Formats: sequence, C-alpha cells, structure tokens
Amino acid sequence: MKRISLFLVFLILLNSCTSEFKPVTFETISIEESFDAEISATYSKAKGNSDLSKTINTNVENAIIKTLSTPENKNNLTDVLKAFNTEYLSFRNEFSEGSEPVWELHIETELTYQSEEVITIAISNYEFKGGAHGNDQIQFLNLDAKTGKILSLDDIITDKESFTTLAEKYFIKSLDNKKENLKMEDFFFGESFHLPENIGFSEDGLVLLYNVYEVASYDSGYTEFVIPFTETELYLKVH
Repeated sequence: MKRISLFLVFLILLNSCTSEFKPVTFETISIEESFDAEISATYSKAKGNSDLSKTINTNVENAIIKTLSTPENKNNLTDVLKAFNTEYLSFRNEFSEGSEPVWELHIETELTYQSEEVITIAISNYEFKGGAHGNDQIQFLNLDAKTGKILSLDDIITDKESFTTLAEKYFIKSLDNKKENLKMEDFFFGESFHLPENIGFSEDGLVLLYNVYEVASYDSGYTEFVIPFTETELYLKVH
C-alpha cells in the first residue's frame, strides 16, 4: 500500500511537471533580399514548430502586412516587399527624372512584454514614396501567451468607461511633465478625450499611443503615455 501511494505521488508530480506551461521564446530575423528601393524588414519570430509558435508567427506577419499600404492583397511579407519594389520600379520608369528620391520601406518589431498571459509586440514601419515626408506608425499587437491568438481591447480591459477616465487623468499628467506647456485643447482636434487604437503592455505598465495625425498635427509626432500597473490592476483581465 505504501509503495502504491508513493507511486501515485510520483505520477502526480510527473504530470504537473510535464503539463507546466512553457513560454515561447523569440528570435530576431531579417528578410535578406536585394531590392532597388531601400527596403528592410527585421522582426520577432517565435522559435520552434509548435502550434503556439505557428499561430504567433502567422499573427505577427499578418499584423505587419496590415500596417503597410500595398497595391495588391498579399498574405506573405516577402511578397509584400517585392510588390513595393515593383511599384517603385514602375514609378521610376514612368517618371525618370533623376531628382526623384529612392522610395523607402523599413519594418521593425520589438517584444515589449511577455508574461504567462500576454505577449506584446510593437510593430514599427516607415514608408516613403516621395513628397515632403514619409509616413511612419507604430502598432501594438497583444497576443494570448498560451494560444497565440490576438487579444482585443475587450479581452484586456474590464470597464472601458472607467478606464477611459483613468487614462484621461494620466494623459493630462503626461502633458504637465513636458516642457512645451501643452494643454488638452492642443489635442483631439476639438473632440473630447478618447482611447487610442494602440494600447500595449510594457514592463512599466500599459502604454497608450496615438500615431501621427491621430490626435495632433504631424509636427507633434507620436503622442504616448504610460499608466503604471498599480493603477490598472482593477481594470485588467490579463496581465
């Protein structure tokens, strides 16, 4: 009887070890292709061939593609880069003036947060097709750390109305900490405060980021601020 009991304890311990969640690990890879335009792509990729890694990598690649303006619908990042290069070559052949600058497309990601519940990856891209300046933006991709599925704001925040009130408080606080003497009236183009489309996790707390043109002029650049986890715990479904 004693031997059976010890054997059962061993099985329980063995099962708990084998079923313990193992977080995915990431590596940084670059697409090595020769292009006529100035193109670069360096991004985070989950290691291994597990279903979790495959789901994460598919969602990361699709999210990168969605941030780009391409002439064709593509579901492969390398094909998107080639399409951009082809578009540039067509433009250069049609407008052969030597003064036209070379087009640019640069993509980069950063793993900003990883826990047993959430993975946040910041996707940054810069596109230049001539003109006064290029277009750049940052997007936060929040993923379920156990399934790799994309988390919406509703999957993250419990009470959006109360959270918006908290966010406005920290937005105003962030303006007070800047030297430009900015006020709420300088943002949102006459509208009331609203949450950004991009909210992601970092080691310091929740990052709220407005891309260029979203709430202010181009010269203002990105508008972002952080709410510490100590202030957001009541509103978070995941952490």
